[in-house]
Amino acid sequence: MSLQNPATDLPLSPSGTPHASHVAHASHVTQASHAPFALEPQPLKKGLRQTEQRKAVFEALMAKADHPSAVEVFMRVKSRMPTISLATVYNCLETLTDSGLVRAVNHEREPSRFCANLQEHAHLFCSQCASVTDIPLHTHTPPEQIWNLPAGITITEQEVSFRGLCVKCASAQSA
Repeated sequence: MSLQNPATDLPLSPSGTPHASHVAHASHVTQASHAPFALEPQPLKKGLRQTEQRKAVFEALMAKADHPSAVEVFMRVKSRMPTISLATVYNCLETLTDSGLVRAVNHEREPSRFCANLQEHAHLFCSQCASVTDIPLHTHTPPEQIWNLPAGITITEQEVSFRGLCVKCASAQSA
């Protein structure tokens, strides 16, 4: 069984070894006029068994870059696959996260949301509508050159988040 990216209609290899440009933190996102990011297909990790449920969950994440929660993914998939359970969706999301095909986005005590954008970026959590927006980095400067870090610290990965108003809520507030 092969997966297909619904945003691009390009096939995804069911057993391809990940190429260096497709592992976590690598660029796989391109600009699009209809959304901040148009997700490109990801090769699947070797040995990751593809089930109809994983395919449906992955396609639900790839179809819309809106950082859905597990329950939101479940509701999207349930319309296409009425027999799927919420537990199965959680298991699929865990497998996709563990394999590096998606990221779990956590903020404070809110439910985890899932992001298929593996390019390094920050997140804006809207304090009014609770949306999550990807914010691309303008620089690829190492964190050690941006932040005033104590001597001896080594950064292995970074997660930057902001709380504020998304474009829609900020526009409505200023109108």
